[in-house]
Amino acid sequence: MKVVMYPSLREEKDEEIKLKELSDIEELDGKLSKQSEENKLMHSVLDNDKETIDEGKMIKEALNQGMGSFTPDLMFEQLVKNFSIAKNIYGPSLIRQLTNYDENYISRNAKIPEFQKELKKNIEDNVEKLKENKLIKKDGTISDKGIELASLILYTEELDHLIPKGILGEKVHKKDSIYGDKEDVKTYKKGDRYRDIAIKKTIKLSVRRGHKKINEKDLKSFEKQSKGQIFLIYGLDASGSMKGKKIETCKKAGIALAYKAIEEKDKVGLLVFGSDIKEQIEPTDDFKRILREITKAKASKETNLALTIKKAIELFPAKEVTKHLILLTDAMPTTGEEPEKETMDAVSQARVNGITISLIGIQLDKEGKDLAEKITSLGEGKLYMVRNLEDIDKIVLEDYYDVI
Repeated sequence: MKVVMYPSLREEKDEEIKLKELSDIEELDGKLSKQSEENKLMHSVLDNDKETIDEGKMIKEALNQGMGSFTPDLMFEQLVKNFSIAKNIYGPSLIRQLTNYDENYISRNAKIPEFQKELKKNIEDNVEKLKENKLIKKDGTISDKGIELASLILYTEELDHLIPKGILGEKVHKKDSIYGDKEDVKTYKKGDRYRDIAIKKTIKLSVRRGHKKINEKDLKSFEKQSKGQIFLIYGLDASGSMKGKKIETCKKAGIALAYKAIEEKDKVGLLVFGSDIKEQIEPTDDFKRILREITKAKASKETNLALTIKKAIELFPAKEVTKHLILLTDAMPTTGEEPEKETMDAVSQARVNGITISLIGIQLDKEGKDLAEKITSLGEGKLYMVRNLEDIDKIVLEDYYDVI
C-alpha cells in the first residue's frame, strides 16, 4: 500500500507549532489527544492491521447500506426469517463481515438450529468488538471514531485505485474561462459569447481576405485564461436507489475530486441530497472535512435536483470566480409538483449566477437521459452516461480537468 498523507498535512503541522507557542498546556492536551487517536487509526490502516481494516470496512458498508446503527438481535432475526430480504437490506459484504460466512452458505443453512446459534454468536461477537474499540456506541449507533476510521478506509482504497493508473497527475490551469483575462484570439466557434468577439481582429482579417462584408469564417474571439482558482461543488445523490455499491463508488469519486482539486489550490464543496439536503459544505480547502461528510452519507428517500441546484447557488461565493456544479445521480427528480419544470428553473437561476453544471448519469432511462441533456445544455456543462460504476472517479476527474 502506498503511503499518502492528506494534502494539507504540512500546513497542519505548521499550525501545531504555532499553537505550542501560544496555547496553554491544558488546551494542548485536548487537541493532541484527538490528533493522537486519528494518527493511531491512520497508522493502523497504513500498516495493514487486518482487524482494524476489517472493522473500518464494516462501518463503511453499514453507512453505504443506509444504516446508522448495529442491532444484533434484529439482524439475526431478519437473516434467518427471510434471507433474500435481509440481503437487500444489509448487502452481501456487510453480511459476510458480520457473520463470518458467505451469503450462499447462510442461505443454504439459515433454517438449521445449530447453525443459527453460531450465526447469532458471530454477529454478537463482531458487534461487541466494535463497541470495545469505540467504533460504535453502547446503543449501537456509529461513533465519531467509527466514521473517522471508515473515512480512512475509503480514502486509502480510492488512492490505491487511482495512483497506479496515473490519473492524479499534475494539471495546470490553462483551459478557457469566461471570467479570465483577455490573452489571445481564436477562431470564433458556436458557444463563444458574442461579447468576446475580437472586433478589430475580425475586421482586419475580413479586409485582408478582400471581403466586402464580414462573414462567419472571419469572426475571431478573445481566448481567456483561468485566473487560477476554481470553486466546485460535488452534488452526490443519496436517494434510496443509490444504496450499496453505487453510493460507495460515488463517494470515492468525490474523494478523488476533493483530493486533486485541493492539491491544485482549488476549492471544493459538497451537497449530499435526496428528497432534501442531507449534508452541505461551502467550497473549501479543508479536505478532511469533506472526506468525513462524504463518508457519513446514507442513501434514503427520493431525488430533488431543483432544491440541490438552488442550495448550490447559495453556497457558491458571490464574487466572480469560475463556479462549477457536478451533479451525480441515478434518477431524475421525483419530488415537487412539477419536478422537471422546477429543475430547469433552478438551472436557469444557476446560469444567471455564473454557475456551469455537468451531470453524471448512472444507468439513466430514456426519460432521465432526455432531461439530463436539457440540464447540461442550459447549464453549459457536460453530460456523462455511466454504465460501469468503476469508471465514475475517472469521469469526475475528467470533468474537473475540462473546467480547468
